[in-house]
Amino acid sequence: MEDMQDDLPGLGAPSPQYDDGAFAPLGADAVLAGLDPEQRAVATALHGPVCVLAGAGTGKTRAITHRIAYGVRSGVYHPAQVLAVTFTARAAGEMRGRLRQLGAEGVQARTFHAAALRQLQYFWPRAVGGDVPRLLERKVQLVAEAAGRSGLRVQRTELRDLTAEVEWAKVTQVVPDDYPAAVAKSAREAPRDPAEIARVYATYERTKQERGLIDFEDVLLLTAAILEDRPEIAERVRSQYRHFTVDEYQDVSPLQQRLLDQWTGGDGGASLCVVGDASQTIYSFTGATPDYLLNFRQRHPDATLVKLVRDYRSTPQVVHLANGLLSQARGQAAQHRLELVSQREAGPEPAYREYPDEPTEAESTARLIRDLLGTGVRASEIAVLFRTNSQSEVYEQALADLGISYQLKGAERFFERPEVREAGVLLKGAARAADDPLTAGAPDLAAQVRAVLATRGFSATAPAGSGAVRERWESLNALVRLAEEFETARRAAGETADLAAYVAELDARAAAQHAPAVEGVTLASLHAAKGLEWDAVFLVGLTEGTLPIIYAKTDEQIEEERRLLYVGVTRARRFLTLSWSLSRSPGGRASRKPTRFLDGLRPGSSGPGARTRGGRGGVEPGAERSAARRVRGPVKCRVCDRTLTDAVERKLRRCEGCPSTMDEALYERLREWRSANAKEQGVPAYVVFTDATLTAIAEDVPGSLAELSRISGVGAMKLDKYGSDVLLLCAGESPELVGETDGEPVQDSPGDEAGNQAENSPEK
Repeated sequence: MEDMQDDLPGLGAPSPQYDDGAFAPLGADAVLAGLDPEQRAVATALHGPVCVLAGAGTGKTRAITHRIAYGVRSGVYHPAQVLAVTFTARAAGEMRGRLRQLGAEGVQARTFHAAALRQLQYFWPRAVGGDVPRLLERKVQLVAEAAGRSGLRVQRTELRDLTAEVEWAKVTQVVPDDYPAAVAKSAREAPRDPAEIARVYATYERTKQERGLIDFEDVLLLTAAILEDRPEIAERVRSQYRHFTVDEYQDVSPLQQRLLDQWTGGDGGASLCVVGDASQTIYSFTGATPDYLLNFRQRHPDATLVKLVRDYRSTPQVVHLANGLLSQARGQAAQHRLELVSQREAGPEPAYREYPDEPTEAESTARLIRDLLGTGVRASEIAVLFRTNSQSEVYEQALADLGISYQLKGAERFFERPEVREAGVLLKGAARAADDPLTAGAPDLAAQVRAVLATRGFSATAPAGSGAVRERWESLNALVRLAEEFETARRAAGETADLAAYVAELDARAAAQHAPAVEGVTLASLHAAKGLEWDAVFLVGLTEGTLPIIYAKTDEQIEEERRLLYVGVTRARRFLTLSWSLSRSPGGRASRKPTRFLDGLRPGSSGPGARTRGGRGGVEPGAERSAARRVRGPVKCRVCDRTLTDAVERKLRRCEGCPSTMDEALYERLREWRSANAKEQGVPAYVVFTDATLTAIAEDVPGSLAELSRISGVGAMKLDKYGSDVLLLCAGESPELVGETDGEPVQDSPGDEAGNQAENSPEK
């Protein structure tokens, strides 16, 4: 053991003041203040296996962070011997921030991958020798190459599915030769012949080895293997970490459980606390399973079990709907469901809205959001949630048409944005200056921050539109709001709130990835919304075939779709709207049905199992008139007549591989016209029309407003504003530049040409 006396990186040896648990700071009991009886039971259960079943909104993060802090501040835990494990970097950052506020400095809160990678980098030279293989951050390119080397022709759209299959096989510990049998046993629907996938999987693994690469799953596999093969290394880790907390335990995969067993010794000897909710198991397709949570007490008969059911997030009306959804559930997870009890005052009933088509649903949702904003609800407290990322485009367009700012979930981390990094440098410089003329006359901290940021063009008034310029302003304005909140909190505590203290707070938040909220409506998939909450939530597109998704065939797959809706419902604090449309396009056949999961819950519907559609009372007044004004038809390829689903293909009205009929000269005229209009209005070019919209216009060459309105990206407001100009250009004429406007510029979404984003990208 002489060669392993160095401390694990970033952890450090026990400091003298904590040595042998001798340090027991005063005020440990203060950590327990404000906890309800069940949360207090969690916080004080410091020894032995502990299982916390925590429903949505019941304060599980509060309970487990107070448990760790109570253990540290009472002297039972040494902070360097505590490891809190969660599933996302955001959740780990939030946990570190809370622990820091509770006085539990030095506790490690990391994702499984981050914790394993640090251990692998530390122990690899001792266990294997040499440098750790280079980490492959994105599999998809190597999977594409492996497919080619395996003799398969793979479409671009298939690569993501192939990559997901490789990841599923690895986290469920299935080797390439066993993949076809494992798929058949799991009733998993493979994206193509399982034998072909197994061939690609095997070639992918060989290619990695040839090039000295490892992927994120290998990080867990190799770390677990080292701990299994080298008992002295395993003992070193177990002597370093003695207290474990695992959040979102319902999402643990077999591979993650294997690593956790090695960390704890597998016998529960380590102090292990797991927290989860089987009703929020929504990642089975990635290999996650709630079995470890549901069977925890079978494995650890002496475990302490605590149930958290007091819901502090949602109104009784929202909680009633959530409980109703689960009351209809089936299967093992349903047997362990938690009946939530709202602790909030009453609010409005959830609203159910039926629309004739998707564009009308999106436009009406945008108007409802505008009305909410008018009542004082902040944009950052509103979310539109959908089943698949491909549904976002129409909502981006509808919000942009009304000038409502939005943000797509999964964007660049706040503290990594260029404008935020630059602002941090400027604020640090101002804090170091003894007599900075910029801040000398500012009456408070927020005014000082505004003065510093003004040197880079920041103003108190938001710019028009919702493009890159608005996004930059929103980031800087978030720093100003954070300064206001920071000063209020410091003064309430009797502490100084100067620029230096604020800069220190920013540094701590950046290290913990604890970002302030950016002002804008959130657009996110239901999977991406997990762990988040808003005052107002709009659950859209709730039709059979979308939720449950059409490829959910088995009973368990259907139940997971129900849990996905449950997660969406429980994101709402006060306002909840559930909507669906009867057809995809205006004028289309009204053949869709609302999701079966609302049967017996929404007004006018029969009980579970009766698939009759309710009345049309949910249609917003004027919605059908709005639909009649829009003359878009079904989106089919103009060349091969295939129904299109990809966002860009739908905009172009042809398959990506089908030949283009674009009028090149018209396209150039459109670009010149767009550039002149954008310059006159002082906005980016895409605010007028995106490149994809111009391409579609140049391919269609519309001869009337009705034909132009069929092109995706040309909404009613843009049709009114630019329609006559575009038709003149299509006719070969040159319109006058329209520089004057009645109001703010109308925006296309800056991201409407992007393809579907991965709902669950691997941790970087």
